[in-house]
Amino acid sequence: MMKTINMKELMYLNLFEKITKVRTRYSFKYNEKIFFCVPKRFLKQAVGEDAKNIKKINKITGKRIRVIPQPNPNSKQEIKEFIKRIVNPIEFSEIEIDEKDIKITAGRMNKAALIGKNKRRLNEMNTITKDYFGKEFKVV
Repeated sequence: MMKTINMKELMYLNLFEKITKVRTRYSFKYNEKIFFCVPKRFLKQAVGEDAKNIKKINKITGKRIRVIPQPNPNSKQEIKEFIKRIVNPIEFSEIEIDEKDIKITAGRMNKAALIGKNKRRLNEMNTITKDYFGKEFKVV
């Protein structure tokens, strides 16, 4: 998971750590939401009681926030769960992971939602999968 972070991402990471007391190096933006990946054992602490930490960060940034468990890049099941959490509530029928690619099979409407206007969501997801797993993201 090697990636260069910009100043805005650094600001979000620092804010997240200050409020939740959980340190993470992994954040990204997808579909106008900011995602923070934390180790599974810190997930409850990061969210806070009654999601108070998420609400506080949401109020400060004005962005929707999601906290998800950090995946193991060697576990296909964890990669599938990671992608499901990111694209939620969009449903897809199948996900195939091989050496170079992550391919999602979806119906026509869901395929359009996964690709997005001007391929924006597809490009965002492609960046995420390249940074985290070194794989190309494709919608079939």
